[in-house]
Amino acid sequence: MTLLVVGATGTLGRQVVRRALDEGYPVRCLVRSFRRASFLREWGAELVLGDLCEPETLPPAFEGVTAVIDAATARATDSLSVRQVDWEGQVALIQAAKLAGVERFIFFSILDAEKYPDVPLMEIKHCTEQFLAESGLNYTVLRTAGFMQGLIGQYAIPILEKQAVWVTGETSPIAYIDTQDLAKFAVRALKVPETANRTFPVVGSRPWGAYEIIRLCERLSGQESKVSRMPLELLRAARKIARFFQWGWNQADRLAFTEVLATGKPLTAPMEETYQVFGIDPKELATLEGYMQEYFSLIMKKLKEAEYEKEKAKEKAMKRKMKRSPFKKVEEPKP
Repeated sequence: MTLLVVGATGTLGRQVVRRALDEGYPVRCLVRSFRRASFLREWGAELVLGDLCEPETLPPAFEGVTAVIDAATARATDSLSVRQVDWEGQVALIQAAKLAGVERFIFFSILDAEKYPDVPLMEIKHCTEQFLAESGLNYTVLRTAGFMQGLIGQYAIPILEKQAVWVTGETSPIAYIDTQDLAKFAVRALKVPETANRTFPVVGSRPWGAYEIIRLCERLSGQESKVSRMPLELLRAARKIARFFQWGWNQADRLAFTEVLATGKPLTAPMEETYQVFGIDPKELATLEGYMQEYFSLIMKKLKEAEYEKEKAKEKAMKRKMKRSPFKKVEEPKP
């Protein structure tokens, strides 16, 4: 089975590539830049140039491909809009996969996407799920809530650097999952026939609120946080302003996600059936506490090593300075 991974340079996509290669799959990656994706080639993946928003570039990527894992999504910094990438681009990809006779198509979506038609990314993900289900392809949809990796920049680093941690009041708790574990489910779906033409939630062991995560980071780092609350009305106003400018459309669409968090409803789902169908033991998966503990243990060790090297360099500099000093000890004359 030759596997095509789309969105392979992203936080999730690269973990899918790594997992598939480790399990012995021949992996091809659809990329927009060979330079940016060079690390994937070093891992052993084949690279092919293509762009979801340029449908004519897609057919060559499907030559000899039997399965697709689609982890593509628009970045907040992209010049293209969420609609262009996550809807028009995804439709083009699904159609190209259908024409190529692909046997399996794995798609990542968002938990409870159908419940928020006013949130652009959620609506688009739900519509893409429906389009994929009606395409005739053997598909599997994996619905997730949030990545543990995103918590490092959001909470851990600001606390370590004694910067403000921004929260929007009592937001909805989220069942975050490690992208390595999510990749495990995606690759496993290729081997389990019972996952075909079905949708599964794939989330962490339990939902975590913002203040719970902050307290965890404080405990693991030994430092106090500086929490600043961002009024929801201010975020809504920022979204409206961003919509006036084309360069702000992506940011505006992502700011709309705050409406989901503001409901206070936990973003989580029962996982018993998912574990059973995929044959995965929940004990094998990372917990948020374990993930953050590993991060802080590593970073605190590096900080101590850096401080030690700094002290050594300071001591050496002091010794060199003493050697160059013009004030030398003068011996007293003998009687």
